[in-house]
Amino acid sequence: MRCPNCNSLDTQVKDSRPTEDSSVIRRRRVCVACEFRFTTFERVQLRELTVIKRNGRRVPFDRDKLMRSVQISLRKRQVEPERVEKMVSTIVRELETGGEAEISSEVIGETVMEHLRTLDDVAYVRFASVYRNFREAKDFADVLGELSGEEEARLAAIRK
Repeated sequence: MRCPNCNSLDTQVKDSRPTEDSSVIRRRRVCVACEFRFTTFERVQLRELTVIKRNGRRVPFDRDKLMRSVQISLRKRQVEPERVEKMVSTIVRELETGGEAEISSEVIGETVMEHLRTLDDVAYVRFASVYRNFREAKDFADVLGELSGEEEARLAAIRK
């Protein structure tokens, strides 16, 4: 593992432990050259995924990019980081076990929106506005109408 401070390849693992859900191993490392300490995370990757963009371009799937886009939609929302990490891990696992090595960006976007809808309504609307490229206020009203319709149906079911 390359040291992020001095780029030396001579680093040592000082401590390894699994995360709470045991899906990731957290490793504390120290650089032998400059004694810089840093943390790495190791997770299982079931298959190499390729994303087919809307313009037809193919790029390698990047879990960190997915995490950043979800975090942007959740900015200033009171959602625990552990729930976000678990949601992203679930999305990645779904994509990896889907049977396809190439996945369209549309499938990824819809999957993220599905999960965000259950996590946080505001984040869902934010993500949808970028993903679906909202142009006018009516687009927001349509999505908010969907959400309020679902909420009313859920409340009606509870009342019965």
